[in-house]
Amino acid sequence: MKKTSLFIFLLSFYMSAMAQLSPAITSWLQNTTETGTYYVQGNSTAIDNGIIYNCQKVEYSADFVYVTATGIPSYPTGPFLDGNPSQASNQDAIFKIPLSPVANPGTPDNTTGGNIGVFINGVALFDYRDGVAWNPNTNALCGGPGNDPCPGGPMAQNDWNRDAIPAERAGFDCSKAHPAMGNYHHHQNPSAFKLDLEVVSDICNLYDADGLYAINASEHSPLIGFAYDGFPIYGAYGFKNIDGSGGVARIKSSYQLKNITTRPNGPDVDLVVGNQTLFLGYFREDYEYVAQTDEDYLDEHNGRFCVTPEYPNGTYAYFATVDDNWNSTYPYAVGPTFYGNRENRKVNAVDEATTVYDVVSSISALDFQKLDITVFPNPTSDLIAIQINDLAKEEFTIELIDLSGRVVADSKIEHGSTIAYFDTQTIYSGTYIVRIAAGAFSTTKKVTIVK
Repeated sequence: MKKTSLFIFLLSFYMSAMAQLSPAITSWLQNTTETGTYYVQGNSTAIDNGIIYNCQKVEYSADFVYVTATGIPSYPTGPFLDGNPSQASNQDAIFKIPLSPVANPGTPDNTTGGNIGVFINGVALFDYRDGVAWNPNTNALCGGPGNDPCPGGPMAQNDWNRDAIPAERAGFDCSKAHPAMGNYHHHQNPSAFKLDLEVVSDICNLYDADGLYAINASEHSPLIGFAYDGFPIYGAYGFKNIDGSGGVARIKSSYQLKNITTRPNGPDVDLVVGNQTLFLGYFREDYEYVAQTDEDYLDEHNGRFCVTPEYPNGTYAYFATVDDNWNSTYPYAVGPTFYGNRENRKVNAVDEATTVYDVVSSISALDFQKLDITVFPNPTSDLIAIQINDLAKEEFTIELIDLSGRVVADSKIEHGSTIAYFDTQTIYSGTYIVRIAAGAFSTTKKVTIVK
């Protein structure tokens, strides 16, 4: 079947399936009682911020889902070691997401500065930019701390606009995010630096290696959010072929670095400005789109029409792209243009009659069995980490049990987090059992503590 015919076939099924309860309603992580935490520099003990994390209410009409959220994740935020004076703060947000998003038949809408999407824990997604650009009139960087203002304002489109992911890495926390005036956000794949195959940041050396989900190369990545055109965003892995066949593969960006040494009306490649090298990839315009024929490559919006676990009849979907080492790759999630019609999805109030969606436990025996849970190091002397290599959609309770059946320590992995720890420095040597449970299901792992 030709690709065009398959797209039309999948789209017709997708639209008919909308009569059922949409994943845009059921996928949000809800919480009304537990509060978030944050780190300050030099202290590896997280501090309670008193702000309820994840999403607090999900309600829907015939056309939209409304999600009330603080913008605070269940994983700890901070510290931000580039001098950012801000901490993640309560955004008191309501997001209005269309249940039947449509393709934009005209000129694509560019992504913008600020929110361009929202993750299923209510945390904001930004695009590649950070408000810094090159001013050819002064032959200097403009925008951002210590620079002159950019022509046109802080987020104006210039000839050469800085890519936040390499340029601001020192200011991201372990979960690859930071706040802008309190609005905590990810520009990229929301999985911890330390969980990548090649670790490019040392921030996780002291702080938790946590994030919204952990990459699992053997499973289709979870649905992690929605763009401001209403289409879903997935993690880094998906079905290789758009019809759901071919096994699981890393879904790849079709953007690549240009073969240039100079930038027209911009700085030379590898020019040193202050303590910064303007290497190839420092600016968004260093990349170009090159269409690919393989189905595991994405289009110019960083998405494709395909089958996913949540949309078995097909949907257009964006993917949070990474390279072979799981380091984030441009354009990171959505962009530089939207596939559908972009609108500001953050609203002040719900202005129509709605039905409240009360979340119910969704984990099944099969889902629990498929979870890739690792306990490490083993054997250990002073610390045990329990890692879920996926997305925890509900709370997991963790117990450390001695061979007599006595619980010597307990912890939990919050929904929307990936990891829990046991400090074993004061626990006697011996063999122990780690019990991991969610809902009616549990599993155990044997560990050895050696002093």
